[in-house]
Amino acid sequence: IDLNECTSENPCTQTCVNTYGSFLCRCEPGYELEADGVNCSDMDECSFSEFLCQHECVNTPGSYYCTCPSGYNLLDDSRSCQDINECETRNFTCTPQQTCFNIPGEYKCLDPVRCEDPYIQINENRCMCPAENAGCRDQPFTILYRVMDMVSGRSVPSDIFQMQATTRYPGAYYIFQIKSGNEGREFYMR
Repeated sequence: IDLNECTSENPCTQTCVNTYGSFLCRCEPGYELEADGVNCSDMDECSFSEFLCQHECVNTPGSYYCTCPSGYNLLDDSRSCQDINECETRNFTCTPQQTCFNIPGEYKCLDPVRCEDPYIQINENRCMCPAENAGCRDQPFTILYRVMDMVSGRSVPSDIFQMQATTRYPGAYYIFQIKSGNEGREFYMR
């Protein structure tokens, strides 16, 4: 008569399976059987692949979970992170005069455009230097401010935006240059 070791002495730390003349130990999902064939130890799922989670994998006894950095939500797949657009959810601290601008993981409050002398403000993002002002002789006629977001992960080099001169002002000449913000030489013009 077979002795059922699982009921009499149960040497296994988790699940015992009786066999004729012996027994086998099994482990719950997320655990692996140790070399002694009796004990179960936690399986570190996070060490199997760096692609389990988009941001960070946290091992737990018998399982794991994914976390996202501040400013991101974990999606329904429990693996991917999505940026929280604080400007859309109105979860920002900008003044009524400032513009909220969403960036990955956070936001920035952009101050309104201020035209420097001798320029005068035409609208919320355009400054003009009046032709009758002597200080405007060697200055650009208008300065237009635009805020653009650039998505990371795009192939480079790639065109970000295009500007085109017009024939609206006869005798005018156009100079295109990057005035600031290119200290790392990430951008160039063609």
